[in-house]
Amino acid sequence: MKLKVFDTAGTQLREIDAADDVFGIEPNGAVLHQAYVAQMANRRAGLASTKSRGEVRGSTVKIRKQKGLGRSRQGSIRASHQVGGGVAFGPKPHSFAKDLPRTMRRLALRSALSSHAAGGTLIVVEGLAAPDGKTRTVQTALAALGVDRRALVVTGDHVPELTRAARNIDIAKALPAQNLNVVDLVNAHRLVMSEDAVRKCEALWGGVNVKPQRGRVKEAV
Repeated sequence: MKLKVFDTAGTQLREIDAADDVFGIEPNGAVLHQAYVAQMANRRAGLASTKSRGEVRGSTVKIRKQKGLGRSRQGSIRASHQVGGGVAFGPKPHSFAKDLPRTMRRLALRSALSSHAAGGTLIVVEGLAAPDGKTRTVQTALAALGVDRRALVVTGDHVPELTRAARNIDIAKALPAQNLNVVDLVNAHRLVMSEDAVRKCEALWGGVNVKPQRGRVKEAV
């Protein structure tokens, strides 16, 4: 497929060819949703903890005798309905981690990239890195490109100056192509990429990496 390349002033320079198996597939919404939920679940620490009736302080003696008083049956003061008693079915530390097959993770990333490309929210920019490392330079470039909502700025390699400059912009987040993830791609209203980032995505998730090979690879004779 064809992607338009702009400069930092918003002027179209040329068009480049992008791999259809990365930027031109039919987005798989089910896999994309599953990958989003899994990534959000993996962020959870799962440290919430409460004490049960066997862990709180207090006597285990029965409050009053079972029969003869005409009152309700009661156990110890550690019961959950007593003030200061234990919590019934409360949370305990555990992992919320969800695992996805590698093929599904790659399909989710390609679906997110293709969705941006099909929706016209993918912008390829030449000279994206801010050489002076100033926030104003990046903010001016984004304004010239018509970016006024949450944007994800992607470069081929890690650019410390661009990352530092975009950190001060509320609607922008910068990261290298190898750190792309489903949550950032789905949450972004605009995807701003350098040409190097496009090629890096093709190398990471396109071609032979679309589906990993199974079994033993035959050696060339």
